[in-house]
Amino acid sequence: MAKKSRAQCSLNSSTNHKKRSAGRRKHNNNTENIHPLESADIYTLHSTRASLDTAYSPRKSKAPLEAKNFAQKQYISAIKNHCLTFGIGPAGTGKSYCAAGMAAEALESGHVERIVLTRPAVEAGEQLGFLPGAVDEKFAVYIDTFRDILNERLGSGAVDYHLRHGRIVAAPLAFMRGKTFAGDSFVILDEAQNTSVQQMKMFLTRIGEGAKVVVNGDINQSDIRGPNGLSDAVNRVRNLQGVFVHQFEREDIVRSGLVRALIDRYEQPVG
Repeated sequence: MAKKSRAQCSLNSSTNHKKRSAGRRKHNNNTENIHPLESADIYTLHSTRASLDTAYSPRKSKAPLEAKNFAQKQYISAIKNHCLTFGIGPAGTGKSYCAAGMAAEALESGHVERIVLTRPAVEAGEQLGFLPGAVDEKFAVYIDTFRDILNERLGSGAVDYHLRHGRIVAAPLAFMRGKTFAGDSFVILDEAQNTSVQQMKMFLTRIGEGAKVVVNGDINQSDIRGPNGLSDAVNRVRNLQGVFVHQFEREDIVRSGLVRALIDRYEQPVG
């Protein structure tokens, strides 16, 4: 009797296994013809980093770029009407903001096909090797100011798209050797007071016909020893056709009144 019961259990187990196998095969065959989105519920989880980037990215400004004072108005006009423009003067005058804003508008309107952002890899004596990561990751910290401005003028999504497709290019000045800035490019060299004379010569001789180039810096804030390429270039290009040198003064600082006061104190003799 016990043997018969065990045999019946074994038979039932085998039958149930076959039914489950057949059911699985039938289910698989049915789902082969179902669109992937219909076969299961799909949930997309956004990373914390992506959420933070979205939360803290400035919204795209719908208003056109406007000068905050007469000095900026002259500077913007100079960039529009000259192939090469030098913006020199103290921090907080809007040199980088105006240049990057104009570059963004030119890209969005189709007047240029590419924005090239560059600066010498010099920060208070530290070099790129001081920072971890690949070269592009190391240099990313040097273009944060431009990234914020471009996000404001174009929108962070558009900036990401243009970066991926090479329409916005950022690279250390040393990587500009051998390149030519084509006529469909808007090129900005920032912190130019940290270039050597030879680096500035190399950069300026990259300018192609029709390219728009802006060179910004504060001659009095150089972090390199010896003569800097910005002051040398300004002396060489004066009265050259197609070139404009715009000098910002301390009174043109728009960042804050405190910045103006701090610059005054730092430029006064101590004692």
